[in-house]
Amino acid sequence: MTSTAPAGAAADALPSIPYDLFAKIDFRVATVIKAEPHPNADKLLKLTLDDGTPSGRQVCAGIKAWYAPEQLVGKQVVIVANLEPRMLRGEVSQGMVLAASDLKDGAAPAADAKPGADERNVVVLTVASPVKAGSKVS
Repeated sequence: MTSTAPAGAAADALPSIPYDLFAKIDFRVATVIKAEPHPNADKLLKLTLDDGTPSGRQVCAGIKAWYAPEQLVGKQVVIVANLEPRMLRGEVSQGMVLAASDLKDGAAPAADAKPGADERNVVVLTVASPVKAGSKVS
């Protein structure tokens, strides 16, 4: 059997999409101004971001198990800026903070279950050097 996946592609990779669809995603750099636990969700942090716009934005991120709020304040993170806003447990989320995750060494979650916080590493994507809030990521 031959594979059409590129060399080094992850076994659980999603199908390819056309470039035109990918080009519609607006990746931006945002600076975390404020971070606090979400008042109605155990796994979420509520982040106030400077995204280069006059009013900024609020994003709810499921990273509470890996980050204390004070660890994020001042960090520049990568966001999906044109994701349709949605209500998450009574708070509006106006985008998505990007993060990478993998299994911790020795972790082996059940085949039919999503790995829990004690089995995964999660790292918020940041920039190597400071840039202006709202800078495009390409």
